[in-house]
Formats: sequence, C-alpha cells, structure tokens
Amino acid sequence: MVSNGEQTSMDLQDSIPIIDYFLLTLGTVDDRSKVVHDLGKACQDWGCFMLVNHGIPETVIHEMINASNDFFNMTKEEKVEFAANGVLDPIRCSTGFNPVDKHKDSLWREYLRLIVHPEFHCPHKPPGFSELASDYVKRTRTVAMELVKGVSESLGFEELYMNEELNLDSGFQLLAINYYPSLVEFDTPRGLMPHTDHGLLTLLYENGVPGLEVLRNGKWVGMSDVPNAFLVLNSDHLEIFSNGKYKSKLHRTVVKDERKRITLVNPNGPSLDTVVGPSSRLVDGGNCLPGYLPMKYSEYLEMQTKLTMAGKHAFDIVRLHI
Repeated sequence: MVSNGEQTSMDLQDSIPIIDYFLLTLGTVDDRSKVVHDLGKACQDWGCFMLVNHGIPETVIHEMINASNDFFNMTKEEKVEFAANGVLDPIRCSTGFNPVDKHKDSLWREYLRLIVHPEFHCPHKPPGFSELASDYVKRTRTVAMELVKGVSESLGFEELYMNEELNLDSGFQLLAINYYPSLVEFDTPRGLMPHTDHGLLTLLYENGVPGLEVLRNGKWVGMSDVPNAFLVLNSDHLEIFSNGKYKSKLHRTVVKDERKRITLVNPNGPSLDTVVGPSSRLVDGGNCLPGYLPMKYSEYLEMQTKLTMAGKHAFDIVRLHI
C-alpha cells in the first residue's frame, strides 16, 4: 500500500488480499477449499483483491495496452466515427471532463467502451487492434467466470448456481479502456470520479502508472503495484445478489504522475434481460428480508449512468431501507 496526504497508512495486517487463481482452478481439493474461503473473506472484508497466477500471458496484456495507446494516439478525425452517447451502444469513444462535486475541479480522461459479450464489437483500426482485443476479452472472461464459481461457493451455493440464476452464458461483458494523457499532452487534473461498477466482478489492469484508489475504512487508499496482477472489484450486482453481504467497492482515479496512464477494465455481469434481485435462497423463508428491489440489468445500466453523472448512485433507487 502507498499513502499520501488524505490517505491512511496501512500495516501488513491490513494489506489487500491476494488470491491465487492457479490454486483455485488447478490446485488440490484442499487448495481450492482454502482459496474459496479466502475469496469470500476478501469479498466481504475488502470488496476487492489482487489476482495472481491468472494464466494470461504478460505479453498478451502488454500488447493490448500498446494497441490501446495506438488507438488513442489516432487523430480526432480518425476516432470520430466511434463516438456514441448511449450506454448500450456497442462501441463508444469519448473525451472530456467528469464532475467530482460542485465545489472542486473536474477530472479529465478519454475512454473507449466496447460491448464484447455476448457479441464482440471493436473498432477496425488501428491495424490488429480488433484481433488483440478479441483474444484478450476471451481470456479475461474465462478468468472472471471461474472467479464467479468460487464466489458462488463462498456464499454457500453450488459453483454453477450464480451462472444459472443470472444467465451468465449470455452475460454482458464490457471492455472499458481508460486513457489519462501525460502532463506533456494535457496539462490539467486527470482522473475519474468516485463510483462503483455495474455487474458482478470487475477485472482491472493498469500500465504501471499509479492512480487507482479504493475507499477503505473511510479513507482513500492507493493500490499497491503487484506485478502481473489484476485488481478485482466487487460490483453492484454482486452486492444485490448476495443481499448486501459482499458490498460493491467504491473507487476512483486520481493521476498525479506525469506519465500517461492506461487501464483495461472488464465489468462482467448478467444477461441484459435478467432481472437481478437478492438470491431467493438468501431471503426465502423469512430468515432474511430482501434489501434491494429486483430490476432488469439493462434498465439498471441506463439508470446508473444518468445518476452517476448527477452525483448520485443507483442504490439510492434499488436499496430498500428496512
């Protein structure tokens, strides 16, 4: 962990959990049992963890980051055909400021958002970009779906229970690539306002330039750099489905480094037509009251985008105050 002005220093007893993907998927029965336990504890206590030994070659990830850099280095005229406004537009490229609050300066970034499952969409340029992205998202989807199996078990369900209940075979996967230019390119505050993600789990990989912070015990904490690791974040629909046991992780980006920062972000969620509420297994029988209103996933995405830009949260609508 790193700390700065407003952050708290963290001791080794409170460092971010590290989950070993190899032991989860290819370890012994005892290995998997321990990792499932650790995974549940990480989701409940931290809301995020670092994933190591995930099996995606570092060369593949770095080629994807380099190709993303090539995309953002294209001229505005070359990128304009990929501009879009709707949250469910298959390809959406945009630039500009995003508000932090009424009294502070806004933060700037450029982004490319691609819907990559159940159908794959990607710009046809620069050359080779689409092929790299297709390979990358298939690999990250495999990792995400294996993690969901472990999360399902950690909640006391069968490993395929969440997959079947949320129709994950037709699930919505997004690839969001965020570009924060160097100070040489753009001399202004760079970053992304505090937010949570839609979906179940978000996989995030950065190019080595720091900036991501998570809210931990009321303090913003910078994430440590674990080599060739993904940061995995609880997302809104994991909180909803678990009826609040696994809270969605609030995070933000504040780029103070002079270098450019590029992040590859993969939210993974249910199918767009799936109505998501607390698992019936957690609330049936009156043992636990539902804490969230059921809502179709596509409707939640539309609502979340509008509320986030207004400084609000979709949970303001779907969370039941009981």
